[in-house]
Amino acid sequence: MDEIKSGYTPIMQKTFLKMHGLGNDFVIFDGRAGAPLYLSTEMIRSLGDRHTGVGFDQMVIISPPKSAQADVFMSIFNSDGSEVGACGNATRCVADVLMRETGRSEAALETMAGILKARRAGAGRVCVDMGKVRLGWQDIPLSEEQDTLSLGLSEGMLKAPVAVNVGNPHAVFFVQQLEEVPLEKFGPLIENHPLFPEKTNVEVVRIDSWNALTMQVWERGVGITRACGTGACAAAVAAARRGLTGRKVSVTLEGGVLDIEWREADDHVLMTGAVEEVFTGTLSQGFGE
Repeated sequence: MDEIKSGYTPIMQKTFLKMHGLGNDFVIFDGRAGAPLYLSTEMIRSLGDRHTGVGFDQMVIISPPKSAQADVFMSIFNSDGSEVGACGNATRCVADVLMRETGRSEAALETMAGILKARRAGAGRVCVDMGKVRLGWQDIPLSEEQDTLSLGLSEGMLKAPVAVNVGNPHAVFFVQQLEEVPLEKFGPLIENHPLFPEKTNVEVVRIDSWNALTMQVWERGVGITRACGTGACAAAVAAARRGLTGRKVSVTLEGGVLDIEWREADDHVLMTGAVEEVFTGTLSQGFGE
């Protein structure tokens, strides 16, 4: 049992739901009832394999909340098996599940990064309040004190990123020619740079107008993805901090558009976009037993 507690992740049933937000895709297990099954890190990696498993950017487990202010607790794992504190698109997908389940137009989801509140935004869209971003170098975190508005970091054509924590760390680079950036080359180098003791997500951003950005993303523990909710939030905050845009922008990613607002009244970041259910499935006999 000690090995199970320290090295395995419990799920409560073999059925799962596959969803995505702008192509950022998730396998969601409901862990609120049933006899526990246990997934090792290697099992999570196997499930995440797009050739021999289900395939996902993140795996999510819904469990009973620890706080009376939340509807559920949400555990989030990257496709490499590592656990993360927040995922904006996954939060919107799980919120959609809960709101359909309860018939309400809002939901509160507890994560390692805190309680996130979501609501219906019309036409299959969900808005989630990601809370306050963190901008101090210790909060990113960085391995040494630096100005988070312009880090002393460069890889090839990518230079001086803005560091933002949106429940997880981000390094946001601004470029003029987005299509010329070989993110598959620079992404892993920056993700694993010694400046980031917990690694980092990497965003490469082009400013299109005062209220519009286009972005590509390398997700920590995953690689290049079609969308990243917290990455879009980080990009919007970084652009506003640099004075390149206002506090309300649309962010175009490969999978679609997210609307981001960094509220001036309380510094909370709101993210709104579409979610979609794809299919339900069941793990094969013996898997996790």
